[in-house]
Amino acid sequence: MAGTSTHTVTNQPPPLVGYDLFTADRALVAAVERYTGPDVLDEVRAELSALGRAAGSAQVQEWGAQANEHPPRLRTHDRYGHRIDEVDFHPAWHRLLGKGVSAGLTGAWTRPSGHVRRAAGFLLWTQAEAGNCCPLSMTHAAVPVLRTDLVLATEWEPRLTSTIYDRELRPAARKSGALFGMAMTEKQGGSDVRANTTEARPLAEAGAYALTGHKWFCSAPMSDAFLVLAQAPEGLTCFLVPRVLPDGTRNVFLLQRLKDKLGNRSNASAEVEFAGTWARRVGEEGRGVRTIIEMVAATRLDCALGSAGLMRQAVAQAVHHCAHREAFGGRLLDKPLMRNVLADLALESEAATALTLRLAAAYDDGGDQERAFLRLAVPAAKYWITKRCAPVAVEAAECLGGNGYVEESGLPRLVRESPLNSVWEGAGNVQALDVLRALQREPGALDACLTEIGRAHGADHRLDRAVKDLFTELADLSDIEGRARRLVERLALVLQGSLLARFAPPEVADAFCASRLGGDRGASFGTLPTSLDLEAVVERARPVS
Repeated sequence: MAGTSTHTVTNQPPPLVGYDLFTADRALVAAVERYTGPDVLDEVRAELSALGRAAGSAQVQEWGAQANEHPPRLRTHDRYGHRIDEVDFHPAWHRLLGKGVSAGLTGAWTRPSGHVRRAAGFLLWTQAEAGNCCPLSMTHAAVPVLRTDLVLATEWEPRLTSTIYDRELRPAARKSGALFGMAMTEKQGGSDVRANTTEARPLAEAGAYALTGHKWFCSAPMSDAFLVLAQAPEGLTCFLVPRVLPDGTRNVFLLQRLKDKLGNRSNASAEVEFAGTWARRVGEEGRGVRTIIEMVAATRLDCALGSAGLMRQAVAQAVHHCAHREAFGGRLLDKPLMRNVLADLALESEAATALTLRLAAAYDDGGDQERAFLRLAVPAAKYWITKRCAPVAVEAAECLGGNGYVEESGLPRLVRESPLNSVWEGAGNVQALDVLRALQREPGALDACLTEIGRAHGADHRLDRAVKDLFTELADLSDIEGRARRLVERLALVLQGSLLARFAPPEVADAFCASRLGGDRGASFGTLPTSLDLEAVVERARPVS
């Protein structure tokens, strides 16, 4: 009939936009307040709230969508046939990356409570767009490596910790801000970097080398410089490779192709060829792994932080949808079965936030006890939190039904991104084996972890029992490698449980200990015991827009 409307939109939730991601995340706010020095707490809260408002804005969300819809393009040659080896990014990528730099996400090492405020900011900014967090992470993590060489640290650290994003390729001396990447793995070895074949030949200039070889994964190839592993005369060694040499000429940095990845589409990952490429040695010859290990540890923590951020955004979207969507006579949020699913997802998100911020606080402390704690807790957290991200993202998308399978909802991008952090910086088996090495070689690391866990002794009987089970697991070292994943999972869960028992609201700690430590749940989300206060758990996770 003429004039009759056949398309009236009803029962659809409003977009989750125009809100402060920081203040809406009660678990994150509590962790920041717990670990931030009182003299800078107001400053940090204001800073994170500003970043949270930016991340939750319609403009930044649109930039995130654009950066992924228009992935980077490789240009190996210019129109005249000259080799240029450049990557073109959509303008949205540069806006996102510039905002991340200006927010101080590479400057943790020079600020009071710097690691906690930076970790919280990284968790927030991941929710806006995860791909640009890769160069932010590597730039942040390069600082402790460069500090092994006073000359390099003096030259580069002010640029790496700068809040100025300078995207132009030019000599470092002419830049007010710089980004770092890294290239460690090769096609024949992967995580077994000691199998690398890239050769480093010493030059007449002190500390200078010429590199020849191929790198299978070079992250963020348009960065200003890279940390690279190569075989020098005395063995595997760490090197700094600048994209532009001091005289303004391009270093030999041949980009062969960009990887076509499942997710992380906005960020470029490349294969790169070195052919007489100029490099500067970092640290001693033959001690490349020991030199670069601090960078690896910092980026592993960022993998856990990134997964915590992705989980938080997935849960926020699911709870927001169910708070507004009605079915079968009422809001989805009020349906007992949906409430059970949402509460289960919320527990996973809060536990990840609690553990990652605790690790950031250990970096701020910097004492021997906390460094020992990090040696064991970082690979355990990286293993477990990144493993939980994918099932959380998938279940959250299902909470939206068919809408969650549609690109416009944003959930498919979270789903594609969710396995990434489990793979990067050493996949699950690498993390599990690293925990075993720490247990065998550094007994102080276990003592530090047990001291941390012991602070919650008596808070929950299920936690106490889980700690005893962990002791039993540690006491039997037979076929320990085959049981490594089981051991690391238990360690991570006990660490999370101890933190929630001490600091989370009682309903959150009770639900976590009952389900994750007491075993009172099924194999899928939404199988929590109904005796728990699930309504309070879900309400705590709800983003108020």
